[in-house]
Amino acid sequence: MILGNLCTRGCGFCSVPKSRRPLPLDSDEPANVARQALAMGLRYVVITSVNRDDLPDGGSEHFAKTVREVHAAIPGVTVEVLTPDFQGEWTAVARVLDAAPDVFNHNVETVPRLYRAVRPQADYPQSLRVLSFAKRHRPERLTKSGAMLGLGETVEEVHQLLRDLKDAAVDIVTLGQYLQPARRNLRVAEYILPARFDAYRDYGMSLGFRMVFSGPLVRSSYMADSVHGQALA
Repeated sequence: MILGNLCTRGCGFCSVPKSRRPLPLDSDEPANVARQALAMGLRYVVITSVNRDDLPDGGSEHFAKTVREVHAAIPGVTVEVLTPDFQGEWTAVARVLDAAPDVFNHNVETVPRLYRAVRPQADYPQSLRVLSFAKRHRPERLTKSGAMLGLGETVEEVHQLLRDLKDAAVDIVTLGQYLQPARRNLRVAEYILPARFDAYRDYGMSLGFRMVFSGPLVRSSYMADSVHGQALA
């Protein structure tokens, strides 16, 4: 996770510390991330971040530098980015994509009806537009998105979310069980049975996604290398 450890947003599901005035960016971070990935022998690297709405470019140049540093340090590495929405600034999204990540991931997180509680500073249609723009700007890159289940959504709302993501030309979808990380965060409304996760996967695959990874323990980056390989296959 780059761009520091303080987030400028207050999402109801997230326990990352919040601040309206995070510390300045560490200019050595991109090179340090690449050096650490090389030392760990990684062949698949997922780069994600906090939201930095305080920065003019949302931290997109820092994101791009980190991608380029990792590619330079590890020939043949596969890089996935899991980005914020950059407040819908297409130049920021394009800047990250132009650094040549193999997978562009941006999570919608939940269904539109629950956004006020789950993602009060985000916008569902805007997230869809970010994903759609990413595919138009770099059609050769895989696009990916995900959502947490068990926050109070209905089956039809999840089906509509999957249809919306397909309309946005998303290639890969992840669906997992929401778990409350701290007392101040949203409570779990429902624990979804594995059979329903399987049904969501089957419905998503029927829509034509390259891959739908759906299960209680699934997270955006869980087994990301395997998911990427299956999507390519």
